[in-house]
Amino acid sequence: MNRKNYFKISVVLLISSVFIFSACKKYDTAFKESPDQRINTALAKYESALTGSAAGWNGTIRTQNGAIYHFHFRFDNSNRVNMFSDFNLETATTARESSYRLKALQTPALLFDTYSYLHLLSDPDAAVNGGDYGVGLASDFEFSLDSLTADSVLLTGRVHGTKLTLVKATQADFDAWQNGRWATTLGFENINKILNYFRRINIGGVNYDVRINSVSRTVTFTWVDGGGNSRQFTTSYSYSATGVVFVTPFNTGTQTLNGLEIVSWDATNGVLNVKVSGTATTISGANKPLKVDLSAPQRWWQTAASSGGYWISLDGFHVNGVDDAFNLKSVPNYYFVVYWPNYNPGSNDLFAPVFINAAGNGLELLYGAAPRAQFTVDGRAIFTNLGFYGTYPSSGPVRQSLNQLLLPQGYYFVQTGPSSYDMVSSTDAKAWISLELVQ
Repeated sequence: MNRKNYFKISVVLLISSVFIFSACKKYDTAFKESPDQRINTALAKYESALTGSAAGWNGTIRTQNGAIYHFHFRFDNSNRVNMFSDFNLETATTARESSYRLKALQTPALLFDTYSYLHLLSDPDAAVNGGDYGVGLASDFEFSLDSLTADSVLLTGRVHGTKLTLVKATQADFDAWQNGRWATTLGFENINKILNYFRRINIGGVNYDVRINSVSRTVTFTWVDGGGNSRQFTTSYSYSATGVVFVTPFNTGTQTLNGLEIVSWDATNGVLNVKVSGTATTISGANKPLKVDLSAPQRWWQTAASSGGYWISLDGFHVNGVDDAFNLKSVPNYYFVVYWPNYNPGSNDLFAPVFINAAGNGLELLYGAAPRAQFTVDGRAIFTNLGFYGTYPSSGPVRQSLNQLLLPQGYYFVQTGPSSYDMVSSTDAKAWISLELVQ
């Protein structure tokens, strides 16, 4: 190697050494603490903030299906947290204590590590929250801590990405939970205790049918306009300490409704007392819809018959306020009940329970009834039975379900989605069955 090349290499190495030394100097200047020290400092700041609010924190979660839930948290220095929630009347009334941890998991994290009201949303048992089996409402109870200000904390769920916002509460906020104001608002869910399928409210002299979905937290208003046409409006809703809040305000044409104030539940008469824009009114039961969908029964039948599909219900009939009124789920290996239009083409349909087979790896039909549907000009379907397949039970849940289907007055049909209908007793609307299409 000649001296010229040696000189060039030496200069490059010298410059590199200076650069590396300088970079280290800058790094050391920018970060006085090690990564572990920095994250521990961040965790200490979060803990000081969470435990430092005497009145606790107001929490808001939006689940994957868009439903909004509110919480109140009070964190202490012993890794315990007391909470309220607007999940249901019980959680809005009774504070529950559980544990929490602040931990470094790549980023600072807040973990609710024993079962709490937060866990109700993510419980994999759909019977707990009405969600999907295995995931519940796809919410979280472990969160990454995104940011901290003087009066708020933003967090993101570590599994489903649920956004949790904490805002420092005032004493008035805390008192609203303790004195039952939130529980009064949650009284809105007493609407589901009205025995009739159709629930009606009068607003500004106009009658509206009201239907709520407590899982997705949506409310639907249906009414008849001046031209005799059926109209419908649906919005998500959430709760507050003062009432039900419509995510999208309802413009009735004469006024804009931002929500409802819940006054009281009259259990004796099955009436929910409310206020709309300060005016008192009620939500009560009705025996039939404001406007019957005359074509719905035939549309329901033809939808499955044309596609070779069938209608199923896991719960069977709801009667007088009781889900699975005939206790179909007590029948060994029961899975769902099926109504199969045009099962015997041109002759009869099929109504039957479907069972899980003995091997547990498939479904089977053991017996069934052979009804035929007839459609009336006033929008009802009436079912008559033409016979049986196999040995049909003469008593018990399966026979009771068939007897209910064969109600002489028949059923109205309410389309609740592209492939779902509710079949509602035309006698008094106190019995119905929800059906989903399988193709």
